[in-house]
Amino acid sequence: MGSLEKTVAEQRNYSVLSVEDARQITLMWLADIGLETSVMLGLPEVDDRYHIWRVPLLATARKERIGEMVIDARTSLIYEAKSTSEAVLTQRILHLNSQKNKKRRARKQQYKRSTLRNTIACGDSEEILQELPEESIDLVFTSPPYYNARPEYTEYITYEEYLLKMRKIIQLCHRVLNEGRFFVMNVSPVLIRRANRSESSRRIAVPFDMHRIFTEEGFDFIDDIIWMKPEGAGWATGRGRRFAADRNPLQYKAVPVTEYVLVYRKHSAHLIDWNIREHPRQDLVEASKIEDGYETTNVWQITPTYDKVHPAVFPEELATKVIQYYSFTDDVVLDPFAGVGTVGLAAAKAGRRFVLIEKNPEYSDEICQRARMWLGKEAVEDVFLINCPPIYTDDLLL
Repeated sequence: MGSLEKTVAEQRNYSVLSVEDARQITLMWLADIGLETSVMLGLPEVDDRYHIWRVPLLATARKERIGEMVIDARTSLIYEAKSTSEAVLTQRILHLNSQKNKKRRARKQQYKRSTLRNTIACGDSEEILQELPEESIDLVFTSPPYYNARPEYTEYITYEEYLLKMRKIIQLCHRVLNEGRFFVMNVSPVLIRRANRSESSRRIAVPFDMHRIFTEEGFDFIDDIIWMKPEGAGWATGRGRRFAADRNPLQYKAVPVTEYVLVYRKHSAHLIDWNIREHPRQDLVEASKIEDGYETTNVWQITPTYDKVHPAVFPEELATKVIQYYSFTDDVVLDPFAGVGTVGLAAAKAGRRFVLIEKNPEYSDEICQRARMWLGKEAVEDVFLINCPPIYTDDLLL
């Protein structure tokens, strides 16, 4: 057989050569943990960028995706760190079976309102999110930390490790997000600068990897909004300077002046109209109607902002638009990577509640101080704090 007729797996001399090989390895694993009758397989695909096979796992009862098996193509070993765990699979199967039993009553189901109060938490979102009640959040809006684009974001050894962390957070947000509600993420490609003149810089297409994770973790893609920055905003990256100097073909690199605002909805058997029609407080629905002057296209022109405390904040205007367009008055808005709390500020101004989680104690302390001004003395005293010092109000000027 000529090299042109060989599969990618054969050209790379993988141990796992075919779709059937990947299926058999996965079926053996499912049999070992007793889930061979509860889980069926989707079509395995080889990902030769990372030398792995991905095998979609579907719940037999409803044929909905509940995870994936990742197999090292070179050794045929299961990549447990990237595969959906037995515990998560079992939990999702039980949840889907429960939803199936409730399907006949779905039209009579009433939308649940969250009882959470304003919350500020200091800690890893992966841990804090597990403590929140199921379906207690009405909107997630966040901008995840950059992957090693700046010195302060170099905690991830590899890009794969970074994506795994993002997957875990998205999984946990799916659990706490209310029925059919939205997860909006501001994200952009990142530029990894070259270490020396003999190397090239790299630009990593983070939004497209995030999209794959969202769709694999039970979210439906709704919109790709483009955040357009003013002319000149992207020149600090250094892209385009070489080409501007000598104009040689092949050296052209566009100056980045956009970011993505990706919109996903937690998969639901209900249409969006159900969330509106079945809301128990129709007065809040009416109060949430959008006034004239709203964004009519998916290109939003918003000027970036800067903060003396945090090196990478998104504009309050961006948070305000997302909160107004994807939540009702008095809803609960979550930001699992809260920074200095821009989402909390915008939520408070829009009459929404907030849950802000920030790992850096310096930033979470800053959120607590700023919350005094967002909420006023009486309201700030009712903020629920997790791993944060008390918020003192004696010196607050109202």
